Amino acid sequence: MPDVLPHSESGIGRRILLLWAALVLVGVLLGILSNHFELVVLPGVLLIGCLAFLDFRKVFFLMLGLIPFAMEVDLPGGFSTDFPTEFLVIGLMGVYFLYLLQEYRRLNAQFLLHPLSLLVLLHLGWILATTITSQIPWISLKFFLAKCWYVVVFFYLAGRMLRSERDIQLFFWVTILPLCLTAVYAIIRHYGEGFSFMAVNRVVVPFYRNHVNYACLLVLMVPLTFRAFWWYRRWSFRWWVVLGALLILLVGIQLSFTRAAYVSVFIAAGGYFIIRYRLVKPALLAAFLGAMGGLIYMVHDNTYLQYAPNFERTITHKRFDRLVEATFEGEDISTMERVYRWVAGWNMVLDKPLMGFGPGNYPRFYKEYTVTRFRTYVSNNPDNSGIHNYYLMTLIEQGLLGLLIFLGMCTYVLLKGEGVYRELQDTERKRSLMAFLLSGLIIFSLLLINDLMETIKVGPYLFLSMAVLVNMDLFTQGKLPPE
Repeated sequence: MPDVLPHSESGIGRRILLLWAALVLVGVLLGILSNHFELVVLPGVLLIGCLAFLDFRKVFFLMLGLIPFAMEVDLPGGFSTDFPTEFLVIGLMGVYFLYLLQEYRRLNAQFLLHPLSLLVLLHLGWILATTITSQIPWISLKFFLAKCWYVVVFFYLAGRMLRSERDIQLFFWVTILPLCLTAVYAIIRHYGEGFSFMAVNRVVVPFYRNHVNYACLLVLMVPLTFRAFWWYRRWSFRWWVVLGALLILLVGIQLSFTRAAYVSVFIAAGGYFIIRYRLVKPALLAAFLGAMGGLIYMVHDNTYLQYAPNFERTITHKRFDRLVEATFEGEDISTMERVYRWVAGWNMVLDKPLMGFGPGNYPRFYKEYTVTRFRTYVSNNPDNSGIHNYYLMTLIEQGLLGLLIFLGMCTYVLLKGEGVYRELQDTERKRSLMAFLLSGLIIFSLLLINDLMETIKVGPYLFLSMAVLVNMDLFTQGKLPPE
C-alpha cells in the first residue's frame, strides 16, 4: 500500500493525478451543460482525497487552516456537521489508520505508551463504557464517534505532524492567517452596526455560531502569537505581520464582548508566571480547596436557594456595561440561566452518580431535575443548548469516574508541562511549549462556564497542545524520532 506513505512518488500516484485532471475537465463540462455547478466542485474534493493518500501531511495542515472558516450545517435526521473540516477530519482518520496498518513496524511506541497518551485512551475508553450504559445509546454513540476522530486526528496524528519548530511555525501560519481574515470580516461588519453589543452575534455569522465561539478561538491563539515574535528579527516584515495579527486578535476579543475571553487572557498571563516559577502544585491545591469550599458552602443547609434570581428583573441587557453590572447583581439572564441548569445538573448527579446519563444526553433529561424558583424566561431552551460547564457536564453524562479521568488528564498536562518546561534546554522549544501550555490553560478556564470542548473551534486545540507536550517530553529524553 505504498500510496498511503507521505511524499509518495509511485507510478500509481501519478496515474491518480492524471485521472483527477481528466475528472476536472469532465466536471467542468458537465457543470456547464447541466447547470449543476456542484459538479465543478467535485474534482476539488477528489483532489483532496487523492492528496490525502499521496501526502496526508498537506491535508492535515489544510484542515487546520480551514477551522476558522468552518460553518455549522444542518443535515437530515437532526444531524449537523462542521463543513468542510469535519469531512476532512474523518477522511484523515481513515487514511491514518491505513498508514498505521502499513507502517506499524515504524510506529513511535514511545508516543503511544506515554502516560498522557494512556490517559487519553482511558478517557476514550470510559466514554465508550458510558455509551454502553447510556439512557439513549444512539446519541451517546454519535458523541463517542465524534470524540474518536477528534482524538485520532488532533492528538495521535498531530503527534506525528508537530515535532519540530518548523512544524509549529507552519501550524501557526496556517491557523493565524485564516483566523485574522474571519476576525477582520467580523470587525468590518460590526463597524457597520456601530459596534453595537446587540449585533455581536450577527456579525460573526456564518463562520461562528455566536460571539463566544468566535472570542474563544481568538483568545486561544494569543499565546502562540506572542511566542511568534521570537521567530523573526525585530522590525522584519514577518515580525510586523505577527504584530498586526496580535492587534487583530486583541481588537476582536475586545469587540466580542465576551466576559470569559477577557478573564481567560488574565488567567493565561498569571499562568505564565505560575509555570515559569514552578507554582503549579500550590495553584492546583488552591483551586481544589476553593472549589470544594464553594461546593460545601452551597449545599450546606441548601444555601444555594438564596441565590435564586428575581424572574422579573433577570433580563437580557442591551449594553455591555450594564451586563457586567447585572452579572454581579445576579440579574443577567445568561448567568442566571447557567445557575438554573447547574442546579438541575447537580440533581442529576445525585440521581446517577456512577455511570451518568450517557455522553450527549444532558439536554434530553435536565428539565426533569430543574428547580422552578431558578427559572428564567429563556429556560424553554428550544435549541437544546448545554449546561455551560464542561466539568459538570462530564460528571452528569459520564459519572464520577469520567470526571476524575478528565480532571486527571488536565492536571497531568499542567504538572508534566511545568516539569518538561524546566527540563528543556532548547530556548525555542521552551517558548513554544509555554505557548501551548497557556492555550491549554485558557481552554481549562473557558470550560468552567462553557461546554465548547466538543466544538471544532475549541476542542481540537487542547488535543493539539497535549500532542506537542508529549513530543517535547520525548525530546528531553532523546526519544523523539526524526521527521
